[in-house]
Amino acid sequence: MSDSDPHIKIENLWKVFGDKPERALHESQLDRTRSEIQTDLGLVVALKDVSFEVNPGETFVVMGLSGSGKSTLVRCLIRLIDPTSGRVVVDNEDVTAYGHDQLRDFRRTKISMVFQHFGLLPHKNVLDNAAYGLEVRGLTKDERYVAANDMLELVGLQGWEQADVRHLSGGMQQRIMIAIALSCEPEILIADEPTTSLDVTVQAQLLELLGDLRKKLGTSVIIITHNLGVV
Repeated sequence: MSDSDPHIKIENLWKVFGDKPERALHESQLDRTRSEIQTDLGLVVALKDVSFEVNPGETFVVMGLSGSGKSTLVRCLIRLIDPTSGRVVVDNEDVTAYGHDQLRDFRRTKISMVFQHFGLLPHKNVLDNAAYGLEVRGLTKDERYVAANDMLELVGLQGWEQADVRHLSGGMQQRIMIAIALSCEPEILIADEPTTSLDVTVQAQLLELLGDLRKKLGTSVIIITHNLGVV
């Protein structure tokens, strides 16, 4: 990949839910609204011909109202669901054509995600939560603790390694999720509504943190949000 190539390229992405979803892509349906297609064909068009590019080290914001397809887009990007049509290209490789092993490696090494709901393991402390992804990858305890400690320091949680995650604020829990996502040193970080349940001050702090981490690590960041304040 040359420096001028986009890191991520989304090409004419469609996701349609229902029986025989390709019917919504027929030429006769292209100018119809989502509600018309749903009424007449019983199909739900979640993504309609979406295209965009993200450059290396760029922060790219996807904004839309609830129900507009933002989370569906995220799931297509990491192939939790397969698009009905179109391509997801990362570093000039078609992710939509990946087999099982290629997709597993892609998720483990190249891309990470911060979810809008914290999803921490309540029986593990901060350090063990931050190291969990590396444990799944098979790193030794010493290796994963070194990496997790580095990430916790980056997100401002040095000194909290042994704390019970259940007793931490929402902002601190979200910082742990960012540390988990970054511990695998991904090239791409997707943050799906990362500030939804937080107050305005904490939202601003987390967005500033994501910006700082992007500059330090050179990570491409995609932020999914309905919040105008993120832009």
